[in-house]
Amino acid sequence: MEMTGAQIWMETMIEQGTEVIFGYPGGTVLDLYEQIYQNEGRIRHVLPSHEQGGIHAADGYARATGKTGVVLATSGPGATNLVTGIATAYLDSTPLVVFTGNVPSHVIGQDNFQEVDIVGVTLGIVKHSYRIRCVEELAETIREAYALASSGRPGPVLIDIPKDIQQAKTEFTSQEEPADIRKTSFFERDEEELSKIVRMMEESKRPCFYCGGGVAASGAGKELEELALRLDAPICFSLMGLSAVPACFPGYLGLSGMHGHYASTKAIAEADLLIVVGARFSDRAVGDKKKYAAGARIVHVDIDAAEIDKNIKTEASVTGDAKAVLTELLGRVKGCARPEWRKAVEEMRAYGTAHGASFRGKLTPYEIIDQVCAKMPKDTPVVTDVGQHQMWVAQRYAFEMPRTFLTSGGLGTMGFGMGAALGASLGTGRRSVLFTGDGSFAMNMAELGTCVTEGLPVTVVLMNNQTLGMVRQLQHFFSQKHYSQTVTNRKTDFAALAEAMGARGFSASTPEEFAKALEESCRASGPVLIECRIEAEELVYPTVPPNQSVDEIMLQEGEN
Repeated sequence: MEMTGAQIWMETMIEQGTEVIFGYPGGTVLDLYEQIYQNEGRIRHVLPSHEQGGIHAADGYARATGKTGVVLATSGPGATNLVTGIATAYLDSTPLVVFTGNVPSHVIGQDNFQEVDIVGVTLGIVKHSYRIRCVEELAETIREAYALASSGRPGPVLIDIPKDIQQAKTEFTSQEEPADIRKTSFFERDEEELSKIVRMMEESKRPCFYCGGGVAASGAGKELEELALRLDAPICFSLMGLSAVPACFPGYLGLSGMHGHYASTKAIAEADLLIVVGARFSDRAVGDKKKYAAGARIVHVDIDAAEIDKNIKTEASVTGDAKAVLTELLGRVKGCARPEWRKAVEEMRAYGTAHGASFRGKLTPYEIIDQVCAKMPKDTPVVTDVGQHQMWVAQRYAFEMPRTFLTSGGLGTMGFGMGAALGASLGTGRRSVLFTGDGSFAMNMAELGTCVTEGLPVTVVLMNNQTLGMVRQLQHFFSQKHYSQTVTNRKTDFAALAEAMGARGFSASTPEEFAKALEESCRASGPVLIECRIEAEELVYPTVPPNQSVDEIMLQEGEN
């Protein structure tokens, strides 16, 4: 059947299982939006307040559901407004297909109105990018983009469609059964390396796992739990790895690294074998690379071969999907109890718990997080923006189900949260919770209005300390408490602002006031914002080994 490029675009997306598009219209995508109009009921469109909010929403949708997120924008500023969201998805391995319109092919390069080379602009932050040169290649390019975004190490793929391609006609044949695009069984089987890893595991006296985002992406939590039980080994986590394994798991030690738990960081330091699964050894997790896991032999399992030996040298490695590799290892590794190591790990855990401050009795970050964790169902998507609140949640929240912790880890994007919480709620059909700060929320707070328009249940927990908290904390330790431009002194009444947008708004200064507002949010059908007034002096404390002060650790981390 002969169709226009715009019609082919729509039919191919539906063929690939697309349920929702987050997009913002403009001149170069009028033909695509005509198809959205003609196909109302076959596909849902969400109109954000800003393209950046839209791509963060697509990102949150993808992270919460495991499906590919789809976003659409016009050329020029519409396309460039997507760049931060593309980079956020790229560094956190989120599958997105990003469509942009462009000026007609024959005038590209003439600096026409709203013309930007978005392919060139995004070259370093996508898995691949395409500019469609003829309508005949459009359908296969879209199919290839969906496959590429979701297979291997997931990530964003961009397709730039000039206006004339959208209007041109060609024959279109639908693909009856789309290929399996996940390809989760990818596994470069190396018998020698596998045998070596099994031998190292069985010989080890103090094995320890380090779980990254690759475990969550592949759904390999159960396999990791079983292998950890078999080896009597604890599991430590990167920021992106949190929620891959439930916090109730006996060997769960929580976040490691700069702002992680004492037991988690200590276990890595004391291990004689560190098995790293789906993590990339980021600087915040590793610190001084010369001292990281200095007494351990390191095994690395990752789907991206480029990550092997990139930051930390390993003794053995396997390139492949985490679930496939761990399943293979489970078929080879024999169980072995290690009571002395288990006792040592429990002592680390007990020390960290004993030296953790209790803030009960006043409205503090941990009090807020504890109440939300106790109140919300286990399958609640929990989203954060970036800053102190992000680290408090990572330290404190007890995640029990996979894909329930959504945060910008690699890029650290302030303003990520509101869009991501919107997308997560839409994708899962559940109430999502956004933990944010007054600085992050102000960047993309207009998307609260989008939640109202779409009727999405999102609870925004806004920790308002009147500062850009994380940068202020760095100034506290490294800039002689010279708080340059990090004290915002905003006079905004966020609860009233929420009400003006059509949401419900509450303010809380005590644990009792917060509990009441949280209860009200659970009964509401739409979005709710709870502004929590906390003290500017609240800090995110790093892990503190014995005989060292917080100040000493912060200075060491700063030097690294």
